[in-house]
Formats: sequence, C-alpha cells, structure tokens
Amino acid sequence: QVQMVESGGGLVQAGGSLRLSCAASGRTFNGYIMGWFRQAPGKEREFVAAIRWSGGSTYYTDSVKGRFTISRDNTKNAVYLQMNSLNPEDTAVYYCATRYGSASYDPSGYSYWGQGTQVPVSS
Repeated sequence: QVQMVESGGGLVQAGGSLRLSCAASGRTFNGYIMGWFRQAPGKEREFVAAIRWSGGSTYYTDSVKGRFTISRDNTKNAVYLQMNSLNPEDTAVYYCATRYGSASYDPSGYSYWGQGTQVPVSS
C-alpha cells in the first residue's frame, strides 16, 4: 500500500524559507512522477511542482519558478520542496502526490496523496 507523508510545514514570515519533505513508501517508484500541490482556503487545489523519479526531470508552475526547488532522494524514498522568498500568496496546505507515467498538472491524475502540511505565510 502506497503511503505519502508530508512534513516540514509551519508559520513563516514573508521573505522567509521553508523546506517540505515527503516520505513515500509501499512500492518502488521507477516510472513515477512525484508532485507537490497546494490548496489555499476557498480555492481549488493547484499544481506547484513535480519531478520524475527516474532521471529527475522537473516541472514548475510559473508562479514559483525561481523561488521553489523540487528534489528527490532515491535512497530515502523522499521528495523535497525547498521554498524561498515566500509571500502571503503562498499560504496553503501543501500536498505531495504520485502518479505513474508522464507529468501532469491536473491533480485528478494523481493516484496517491499525503494528508497535507500547512504553510501559513505572514506579511
């Protein structure tokens, strides 16, 4: 059974940084895409970044390019999201998720999800 467990969220001031972690277990992830999504209050869940487990190709939504970096550690079955220059618009619950095959910006295409970790950014 695949499990995704996020950690690392917490209150941060605007301009600050935070690193989210996602521990993945339950299978080998070759051929999978690992993604980060976020959902702000009253808004739909949106794509943030993704990385191909094998090869490490990365994908970002425009609003986080240059500020956020996704990475993975195959030896630890972990995915990370380094978030710099945070602003209040980044406030959301952040989720990691995984899917087999090609990268997708659509959350409905992801099969397994974590429970989410909150990231409030104060102004």
